[in-house]
Amino acid sequence: MGGQIFQESVMARLRHIAVVVKDLDKAAEFYSQVFEFKRIGREDLEIGSAIYMSDGVINMALLNFKGKGGTAASDLKEGSTFVGAHHFGIQVEDLVDTQKRIEAAGGKFFFDLGDERSGNFERKFKDPDGVIFDISKHGWQGTDGYSKK
Repeated sequence: MGGQIFQESVMARLRHIAVVVKDLDKAAEFYSQVFEFKRIGREDLEIGSAIYMSDGVINMALLNFKGKGGTAASDLKEGSTFVGAHHFGIQVEDLVDTQKRIEAAGGKFFFDLGDERSGNFERKFKDPDGVIFDISKHGWQGTDGYSKK
């Protein structure tokens, strides 16, 4: 990339990936058995459910969307049988500054998930090609940069 040098103190870190699966418990058991990922949490929301796994550095969310809310949040067509990589998350130092840079480069705000005050918060965007990604200041459970506010 043209000899670009990165400064460690401001480098964003990939710390989260989300995968849509058919059966949450079966998928969690697979990743636990095969890779020894630790099951670190579960969330059941109106839009669907997630089981969170970690290798100690990266958080992997196994997702199962449901209903109209899940269809909208997942950016899938209703009745979709999609499975696979859905989005990724990058931990950043400054949400506001990063959002400005995302939008200046052609990215679009998608929606916020969670409560910014509680520490489990993601701000979701789409890149210019429509790929969904999150940014988080506090990171994700099971990651080396996670901090609960």
